[in-house]
Amino acid sequence: MMKKRETSILYLVLGLYTLMISWYYNHSVILLLIHYIFWPVYLVYELLIGHLANGMWKTIPLSYFN
Repeated sequence: MMKKRETSILYLVLGLYTLMISWYYNHSVILLLIHYIFWPVYLVYELLIGHLANGMWKTIPLSYFN
């Protein structure tokens, strides 16, 4: 029997946040689709390389609502 993909609210929010980060830095539909598939890995990658340091973790989402 196959397991269902996690459907919690946190999982959805983190997935959308990762897509916002991807679009903010890349502006590429192809990379957006790749990051959508592998978003947990991409989010950890962005955290490790420091793209979310110095307040960028909150600047990126706010840039979509200004």
